[in-house]
This record gives sequence, C-alpha cells and structure tokens, in this order.
Amino acid sequence: MQYTIRNGLLTVTVSSRGAELQSIRHADGTEFLWQGDAAYWTGRALVPFPYIARLTNGEYIHRGRTYRLPIHGFAPTAEFTAVQESEDAVVFRLEDSDETRGIYPFRFCFTLCYRLAGDTLEANYHVENRSDETMYFGMGGHPGFNVPLEPGLRFEDYSLRFAAPCAPVRVGFTAACFLSGEDTPYPLQDGCALPLRHDLFDDDAIVLRSITPDVTLGAPGAKHALRMRFADFGYLGLWHWPKTDAPYVCLEPWSSLPSRQDVVETLSEQPGLLQLAPHGACGKSFSVQFI
Repeated sequence: MQYTIRNGLLTVTVSSRGAELQSIRHADGTEFLWQGDAAYWTGRALVPFPYIARLTNGEYIHRGRTYRLPIHGFAPTAEFTAVQESEDAVVFRLEDSDETRGIYPFRFCFTLCYRLAGDTLEANYHVENRSDETMYFGMGGHPGFNVPLEPGLRFEDYSLRFAAPCAPVRVGFTAACFLSGEDTPYPLQDGCALPLRHDLFDDDAIVLRSITPDVTLGAPGAKHALRMRFADFGYLGLWHWPKTDAPYVCLEPWSSLPSRQDVVETLSEQPGLLQLAPHGACGKSFSVQFI
C-alpha cells in the first residue's frame, strides 16, 4: 500500500513494503527520487535493517548458532504497518515475528517516521529492544536521487560538496564488497567537493568516514539541488550500479559496516554494530533539503 504526504513545496509517496520512498516531487513537477528503472537498479530508497550491506556467506553467529540474513537485512522486503498518518507525516512500524526470529533472534520494534518541514524531508528512526539480552544491529538509508535533476545538464555537471573542509577516509572493500581492513585517504577537490563521474563507481560503493555530515548534490547554474544532513550516522555510502552510465546516485547514511572478508561475524564481537541493552531504545535521523 502507498501513502502520500504533502505540503505546499513537496509531495512524497512511501510504500508500506520496506517503508521505501517511491517519489519526492517538487511543486514545480521535478522528481528528485530515482524511479527504479530496471535497466540499472529497481530499488529507490531501501531501508537497511537490522544489518547493513553484506555478511560473509550471508551468515552470522549469535550465541553459538548460525543465522542467515540477506543483504541489508530483512527490512527492505518486509511489510511495515502505517500506525500514524497526517497531511505532512507518516509513521511506519515493523515488529518481530516468528519469521524474523528465525533469522534474527531478537524481539524488537522498529519505527520510521517521514515528516515534511518546509522544503525538507526528515527520516526519523526509533528502535526498541524488547529482548532480555543485548541486541546488535545496524540501520541506515539508501535513497537514490536522479542525476541530472533537470534537462540540459549531464551527470558530470554535478558534484557533491561538503559543508566544511574535511579529510575523508575511504573504507577499504574487497572486490566482493566486504571489509578489507585497508582504509585509505580520499582527498576532495578544495577539501570539500567530489565531482561526479560514472567511473567512480566501477568498483562498487564508495564508503567514507571522517567527513562533515552535511553534503549538497548540485551543479553550477542548476535550478534544483539537494542537501543531506546525517550527523547521527558515522558513514556515508555513495553508489550507483557499477560500470554503467546510471543516471542517479545513492547517498547512504550508515550506522555500521559489512562483515570482514571471509569472516562469519559473531554479532557480539563485530566492531561498530549498534548495541541496545535489554529493553532499551535509541533513535537516529537524517534529513534531505530539496532546494
């Protein structure tokens, strides 16, 4: 089922399947969100939970037992329940079930609220651990945005510009997209800008840390741009389908990283996963301003 929220500037449509954004349309008709063209990538704005990216062999260990999870966890294909809806906000909820406990042995409540505030869409996450043990997990965003955003411009006209100079570090990945342990500096143009080129993604995602958590996607002279703020997340993934001329880029706030190459991770020992004490709760958010 689809739900629509709107104000005078933006109209946003969300599917209950995966709580995935389907459209972000400006009042002038501009569509900001990638529309899932199967020639490149059928997704639009996946919601990774309770794990981000890949597990070695698709497996992990908890309390001596081996479990299997798909890439980005089960949330992207789960049916969420809309528990609250207003003109400018909608709240989705996903709770554990017999099915989820078979692959992720924790009792939880995962809530995602999309809210419009002027020209900005807020994505607010809230997780409750309903288990009697520590819960280990990751969560984040995976929205794809059209590039270019308007006729007459090319993908290469656009750049990502961080709000303040920074010295990013690129998280090292193997060819199979697992952690290699070999992180490297990733210098930006003038300390702030990353001009877009399709071949940036020939080796799959670029995942950065040690960055200013405020980045703008735009082009000189363009009518529209967008600005993502993600201070609650330690990593930003940048991606489009490798070795293509895909006309979009994903900006992905991540709380944690995939597994190490050839290591079937024990959740309680994997570095960087979020942890919730028994019956604890936490929240994170990011926002995108559409200019």
